[in-house]
Amino acid sequence: MADTTVTTADLLRQAAFQFEEATGLRFRDKTLLQRALTHRSFLNETRELLLADNERLEFLGDAVLGFVVGEYLYHCFPELREGPLTNLRAAVVREETLAHFAEQIGLGDHLLMGRGEAESGRRRPAVLCAAFEAMVGAVYLDQGLEAVRRFLLPLLEPLLPKLVEWATFKDAKSRLQEWSQAELHATPRYQTVAVEGPDHARTFTVTVTINGEVYGVGHGHSKQKASQAAAEDALRRIEGA
Repeated sequence: MADTTVTTADLLRQAAFQFEEATGLRFRDKTLLQRALTHRSFLNETRELLLADNERLEFLGDAVLGFVVGEYLYHCFPELREGPLTNLRAAVVREETLAHFAEQIGLGDHLLMGRGEAESGRRRPAVLCAAFEAMVGAVYLDQGLEAVRRFLLPLLEPLLPKLVEWATFKDAKSRLQEWSQAELHATPRYQTVAVEGPDHARTFTVTVTINGEVYGVGHGHSKQKASQAAAEDALRRIEGA
């Protein structure tokens, strides 16, 4: 009687084959694709110590995405200064957008995951985002930057008008936080430094600092309005720098 046991290697090859057939994206080095499709939970269950999950590829793909998206936006929007370009890049590489790209190519359906994680995690934005970054890293190692552009830009271009609108009209505090985390890896801090006027007509003064440096000052008749004004002041300074 023939042995019908399915090995881990069989599952890896099958996942890679099905992904290539479904998407048309072909890899020269199939092991890179297999690794990009391997979630950590899969290895935790199989206990295959010599295999690698997709987290290192995720790290590389994040950097490659930042470059390719930045290059594309630089050429696509020659009139934009650094600040707006940074906001727009943040809109492209945020978790929600990358998870959307992953859904478009059906990436979640092809991930190798542990049974417990697969039940709830296959559609989670964080999982899809990480898998998409890993896929970008794998494409880069397999075929270079031009292949990444061919893979990414058809997904990005139809969504770009909405992303421009999102980046333009997002409230100032959210835009500043995204810029700060992307560029400085820090979170803005807001502090009320003065309160003036009678109880019925108070004016608040708020500063916003990043890494201990004051980036903006705002005034308003509530702490929330003063904080927004401080964020807007910070963005103006960043864009004018």
